[in-house]
Amino acid sequence: MSKGQSGLGKSTLVNTLFKSQVSRKASSWNREEKIPKTVEIKAIGHVIEEGGVKMKLTVIDTPGFGDQINNENCWEPIEKYINEQYEKFLKEEVNIARKKRIPDTRVHCCLYFISPTGHSLRPLDLEFMKHLSKVVNIIPVIAKADTMTLEEKSEFKQRVRKELEVNGIEFYPQKEFDEDLEDKTENDKIRQESMPFAVVGSDKEYQVNGKRVLGRKTPWGIIEVENLNHCEFALLRDFVIRTHLQDLKEVTHNIHYETYRAKRLNDNGGLPPGEGLLGTVLPPVAPCPTAE
Repeated sequence: MSKGQSGLGKSTLVNTLFKSQVSRKASSWNREEKIPKTVEIKAIGHVIEEGGVKMKLTVIDTPGFGDQINNENCWEPIEKYINEQYEKFLKEEVNIARKKRIPDTRVHCCLYFISPTGHSLRPLDLEFMKHLSKVVNIIPVIAKADTMTLEEKSEFKQRVRKELEVNGIEFYPQKEFDEDLEDKTENDKIRQESMPFAVVGSDKEYQVNGKRVLGRKTPWGIIEVENLNHCEFALLRDFVIRTHLQDLKEVTHNIHYETYRAKRLNDNGGLPPGEGLLGTVLPPVAPCPTAE
């Protein structure tokens, strides 16, 4: 899932993230055409291949926000969508004749796009992330990072990390979920050096040193999307799709979904049939024999 204010290139970056794995097609939009705004939550399936293993991922693109007159509670539709996916999974899980493999539409990761101002996070960003971090894994991303110098980028990263810490906003990977020293060492480095990832997205290709590369053309040259000397797109891609994909799913299931599930069961006294989750009253379960 991608989230952030309008004009930060969320759709382009998400397209880049998966097209770099799937195909190298240039943008289907002509320069003369106006690229449409994302006005609704859209879920699009992608099949990617890693290490010879094919995986189906669903990318959820969300509307931008921040340019409306009234942005009060603008996180609610996103929070509602995330919780609806937990609800779907819960309904399947408590079904008497449940499927062997429950369809999983839960949101395992939310890329939160931050404007490259070089100053402070907006109060709206802090409020949004504070709400979403309670229900989903948040990965903060600085968009359009080529508008900042290396020094500005480094200082802004530190400022963002500090503001998130001061406001009690936890982003993925959360410190308390590091399972061993190796995880802690690796994730500490990511938390303290890489995050928030400063990225540039593009779905256009250019010729650079005889090779076709994804990039953005500027008056001073081509910003190469996958060149780590230019931006951290490759780090973000590896983080989300390769090194931490399974862990993202596990944290979603064991922490965020379990929190939702426990609250749902507790609030509804075991989910009465009227809620449509059980359908019928479950028969009493016979006690398991105690092993001697």
